[in-house]
Parts: sequence; structure tokens; C-alpha cells
Amino acid sequence: MAQVKMQTARTTLKEPEAAAEDLLSQLGAIKPVLVTMFASRDRDPYALNRAVRARLPPGTRLVGATTAGELDNTGIHEGSVVLSALSGDLEVGLGLGTGLSLDAISAGQVAIKRACEDLGVRQQDLDPRRYVGLVIDDGFRYKKEELLLGILERSQTLVLVGGGASDDNRDPARQSALVHVDGEVATDAVLVALFRTSAPWAALRSHWYVPTGEKLTITKVDESHTRALEIDGRPAAKRYAEILGVEDVRDLEFGTPQGFAVRPTALRVGREYFIRAAWRPQEDGSILFANLLEEGTELELMKLGDMAGMTKSFFTDEMPRRVQNPQAALLFHCGGRMWYAHATNTVSQLAETLKAAPTAAGMNVHFEIYSGFHINTTLTTLVFGAN
Repeated sequence: MAQVKMQTARTTLKEPEAAAEDLLSQLGAIKPVLVTMFASRDRDPYALNRAVRARLPPGTRLVGATTAGELDNTGIHEGSVVLSALSGDLEVGLGLGTGLSLDAISAGQVAIKRACEDLGVRQQDLDPRRYVGLVIDDGFRYKKEELLLGILERSQTLVLVGGGASDDNRDPARQSALVHVDGEVATDAVLVALFRTSAPWAALRSHWYVPTGEKLTITKVDESHTRALEIDGRPAAKRYAEILGVEDVRDLEFGTPQGFAVRPTALRVGREYFIRAAWRPQEDGSILFANLLEEGTELELMKLGDMAGMTKSFFTDEMPRRVQNPQAALLFHCGGRMWYAHATNTVSQLAETLKAAPTAAGMNVHFEIYSGFHINTTLTTLVFGAN
């Protein structure tokens, strides 16, 4: 029988050595293939990395990131560290690419190249039935689409899932994020964990929206291709406010009770809808999106569904349908979902759904990666099972 199993541990201890000792004592005398570490940004990441790395068995690999909240089966937490220990029928190769801000495509190329070399496989030989990539980037560099071009350059069928390392500080001037790859801790970087396994697995995603059939067209963008200047041939913010029935365009901001989160936009790909929501209205009447925009792009308007109910159904119905005997889930949960849950007082209902998941560990991220796409307002996950 081929299978991948997971054990998890969580601590709220602040001192790095004490936190590491607490976490590893919870895991017990196991020798995992890979340990993931999702830690709140208010800690010393370098000391924590050293302390955890020193206590892991020889041969066990370590990856991780700073977060805007930590997830396990008991809920959604703040100010803690969550570890997962993956063991069973899997091998892993790790790669780190730096300098996202200067050349994100090259950073992605370097990360996947190093992961392949670590695993002993050529990029062009990555069989998408046996290999899957986990990607965590410094989310505040806003370079997901470029780094994905680099990662997928020589292996376009490789499935990728993940999200951006984050920070629970909402002030853009003070936010920062770091990623961990074994003994290295880096900012302005991207990590790739490349898995090879014969166990069942799937990269999955869940959001709490349903399509409406209504569409809008991005008719004019700025030179950065991140701001919509016009939608349907009209000033962007005014047009979106009209769609939502909002009088003050300042109320459009994502996370507000009547804003973009109520009716976000999605890119339809086949039968799938990838959420690529508007983010912030700007003083000049434009709208900032989190992803790159092209003039003439048609996006579908979505509407809000049952947030907690749809998330629980994802765990109880879709996961078992897509993955045989799901045993382990790495979760990358959009920070925007948390903003909206806080704004609507539904955090406790959302956290409760994690009890229905298989053994799970993850983090609130700064935008998500799914099948080569930069998306948002979504829970992306890499799930392993047993056959």
C-alpha cells in the first residue's frame, strides 16, 4: 500500500529553543521525510529555524514560512507555530530562488532547477502523475505570475499549489515575509518543494462563490497592468460601484461587508472558475487588482455562497472524491477570506470547518497559487492519501 501520512504539532511558546522543544516533543520519535513550519511573523525566524533544524532527525527536510495566521484541525490561530511531519511513500527535493524583485522569472527557474537536482530528476522528465510542486513565495513582492513562468518553463504540465508567505501586520509599510528551506531563511525569495510519490494525491482549491453568468470587460489598464482604469468602457471604480449598488467607491475595498468580496471577478478556464478579484479602489477612480491585467479580458462576476457550508463540503465531499483515503492536507488559506470573515463575524464558523478535514496544517497566505495560476480569495491545498 502506498500512502503519505501526517502528524501535526502547535505551540504558542515564544522563546525559540522552548518552542522547538515543545513542537518536537509533540511529534515524538518519528523520522518524517519533510517537516513544514508555519510561524507567526512576531518571532525570531532565524533562531526558530536553527532550533527546529537541530532537533530534526538526520535526513528530514524542513520548509516553512511566516504567516498571517496558522491552521490545523483545531482551528485558525494567531501568534503560534504549526508544524506538520509528512512520512510514508514520498521523496522530496527542495530549491530556493532569491531576488524576486529584480528578476522573478529567473528566481522561479533557479528554485525548480535546484529542487529537481536535489531529487535527481531532469525538469523535462517530470511526469505530472508522479510529481507535484509546492510553491511558497514572499507574497509582498507581488511576483507570482512571473515566478510561475520561470518554474514552468521546461515542465509546463507540472501541477503547482501554494501561496505567499505573509505577515499579520496590515500596514503595507511595515509588512515583510520570509521563507525557510532547511537551514536558510530568506526574504524576497521563492521556495519549491518537489514531491515524487506513488500514493494518491491531488492539488485542490475551494472558494465560497457561485457563478452568475454576468460578465464585465477590462477595457483599459495602466502601464503596470495591475490597475483597471476602465471597465466596460467606463471609469473602473464607478462602474464596479454601480454593479454592487454601492454609493461611495471607498466601500468597495476587499474585506468590507459590501465590497469586492461580495461579488468578485473570476477567470473561467474550462469548467473551473479561478477567483482573480479586484482589491482596492484608488483615488484616481481606477481599481488595483492583485494579479496582472490585459485589456480586453472578460471576467465573470461571482456571488457569495454559504462560506462555512461550502468549505466544510469541500473537506467532507470533494476531498474524498478526488483523493483516495485522504490522510494529509497542506492548506494555503487566503488572507482576504479572513478579512471578510472578520468583517462579517464568521471566523468561528469558518474555523470550525477544519475539524472536518483530514490531518491538516497550513497558513493564511498573501494570495494563492493553483495549477500555474495566481488567484485569490481561495483555499488551495495539496492532499495526499492511501491506496
